Amino acid sequence: MTGSVIIINEDSQFQTEMAAAGSKLVVVDFHATWCGPCLRIAPKVEEFAAKYQTTVFMKVDVDQCQQTAAANNVTAMPTFIFFRNGAKIDMVRGADVAQLEEKIKKWSDPNDDSDETVVKGHMDLSSFISKSESECLNESDDHTMDHALNPKGGFLESDCDEQLIMSFTFTQAVKLHSLKLHGPPDKGPKNIKVFINQPRALDFDQAESMEPVQAFDLKPEDIESNGIIPLRFVKYQNVQSLTIFVKDNQGGEETTQIDNLYIFGSPIGTTNMSDFKRVAGKKGESH
Repeated sequence: MTGSVIIINEDSQFQTEMAAAGSKLVVVDFHATWCGPCLRIAPKVEEFAAKYQTTVFMKVDVDQCQQTAAANNVTAMPTFIFFRNGAKIDMVRGADVAQLEEKIKKWSDPNDDSDETVVKGHMDLSSFISKSESECLNESDDHTMDHALNPKGGFLESDCDEQLIMSFTFTQAVKLHSLKLHGPPDKGPKNIKVFINQPRALDFDQAESMEPVQAFDLKPEDIESNGIIPLRFVKYQNVQSLTIFVKDNQGGEETTQIDNLYIFGSPIGTTNMSDFKRVAGKKGESH
């Protein structure tokens, strides 16, 4: 139903449609028939659904779907909640058209034109990285970490030797599933160490000597465009920060190059229907 708004008529339908959306961005309009601002913004929601066709739009009547509204702590209408992989990632309260479109632009992926995901059940977590709190040690001035995080942004290259330390802080706790580190067969990364939730940024001596959560000796096929580096998922269930130390590269070259870096996982906080509690009043009554 891409390009149109899905009308949710009962709580069980919400679960079904959320599951069907997969990793796509979902914008849910929690509204009420008696709410004036809800009626005024409704045509704009229809316009956005037609304009942002890689995003799934839903409308939930809070009187018909009281469990869904209560589970998502909806206390005022309209409330727009943004989900991906069933997890809440943002919210807009009130009929603010400009703010709503700003959030849609922020979270939508214009390149997502299929229902397939690179890692089934998980998403690229780049939108959850706090750029101001993340850094890369020994990056070249001309080829920075930001380039590797952008599929069209060039590549990351080390500066004075082959080593790199990439430190990422997430805007909310996440679960990590896997990594992708694309690089050329000669200058691509080889031995890497992965650390999580470090109280302070690591330097190269610490990264060399400390015990990581995992260490990998990457083969050329691991850094090809279709290569996935699976993480020991049970060890990455509540991650606030991630540090990747690149010790050397495949060909013993002076500098290391990473064309693209992807971090796959899920934000913590997935909606669970088993946690739903019916709000006061009978179904169909106004709040």
